[in-house]
Amino acid sequence: ELHAAIKLCKVPLLAGSYETSSLGHLQIAYVFKGKSGKCAAFLVNNDNTSNARVRFKNISFELPSMSISILPDCKNVAFNTAKVSTQYNTRSRTVKYKFDSMERWEEFNEPIPIFSNTLLKANALLDHMSTTKDTSDYLWYTVSFQHESDAEAELSVVSNAHVVHAFVNGAYKGYAHGGKHNFALENPIELKNGTNHITLLSVMVGFPNSGAYLERKTAGIRSVRIQNRYLNDYQWGYQKIGLLGENLSIFTANGRNKVEWSRFQGRHSRLIWYKTVFDAPGGNDPLALNLGSMGKGEVWVNGQSIGRYWVSIHTPQQRPSQTWYNIPRSFLKPEENQLVLVEEEYGDPLGITLDSVSITKDAKY
Repeated sequence: ELHAAIKLCKVPLLAGSYETSSLGHLQIAYVFKGKSGKCAAFLVNNDNTSNARVRFKNISFELPSMSISILPDCKNVAFNTAKVSTQYNTRSRTVKYKFDSMERWEEFNEPIPIFSNTLLKANALLDHMSTTKDTSDYLWYTVSFQHESDAEAELSVVSNAHVVHAFVNGAYKGYAHGGKHNFALENPIELKNGTNHITLLSVMVGFPNSGAYLERKTAGIRSVRIQNRYLNDYQWGYQKIGLLGENLSIFTANGRNKVEWSRFQGRHSRLIWYKTVFDAPGGNDPLALNLGSMGKGEVWVNGQSIGRYWVSIHTPQQRPSQTWYNIPRSFLKPEENQLVLVEEEYGDPLGITLDSVSITKDAKY
């Protein structure tokens, strides 16, 4: 509340200093001194039931319940939070366009690399951030090894990134996600007699850029085990550019023809790119893309990223933390706007809508 009151008063105090003093039960005075040498005072009444009368610098002040009084000259009240008129916003959304036509969507399956077609190789599990040089959320790890006989086994992968996806001989075998600490993926797999290919996709949701000991932070896959066989010291191959679709910028006008798109099949596969076109709705209301039918990925409009989404992760209230993603009208053309998404999970693009957002303001006291 104090910081909000400072902003409302527009007093340039950030470069100054302040002290506090007690004026009695739940009444506090904050006295600031700015660059100019002027002082300004903030008298706070935290009592949620009663007004208070206090003396400050030999002057008596009435402080309404749960309020902040601002005294730019430490003598006269210029502003009190309990006496200001405020507004609340009522926000409503209207569907302007439904992307529910299968005929208007195309798709491209992200290829799954194997060890033999990777350029970077190392006899270790490399760190995600230092390998990609912070250029991609994605890093492919892949290894090949010989196995005698067909058999079932357990794959165990420990990671300190945010997500890991596992593929065995080109088939998807599951994923796991974590947060600040290591997490593990443990899934049954089938091995074949001969050469087996293990491919893992390490995923970050943005890289850390602040905090203590930032230079010591690591991310990526830390350990890989199949039954009792650890593969950490095997020779691993890396596709460090990220996803092929990222590398080719297939979400841009220049890059979209660098791969072969196919008609939408409706299979909702993992690691798949979707694209379509749409015309801009008329009017001046803000626009937002409703991605409530999707899982996890990123979305671009006319080559401009409008953000990562992770709709499948829910809050403690069992709701996605974000469903609507703003599209600035400056990104749009009147017609033939290109929408591209990369989906890591089983999202359904036919459920996406483009909504307009209107806001009404009502004064309250």
